[in-house]
Amino acid sequence: MIKTMTFAILHFSVAFTITYLLTGSVVIGGAVALIEPAVNTVVFYFHEKVWKGIESKNALEAVST
Repeated sequence: MIKTMTFAILHFSVAFTITYLLTGSVVIGGAVALIEPAVNTVVFYFHEKVWKGIESKNALEAVST
């Protein structure tokens, strides 16, 4: 759990820093640092669903051949 938390802090820091350097805005940097990981979490959920479907299909094809 500690590794996950430190990675989350690193992720937020990178998102904030890059956005701040590009825009010069603390507000926009903070917003992106919060929004981007949330969006990535949703995208990851759907990516996993699609990937599991592909793996299931491949497993069925392997069994049937």
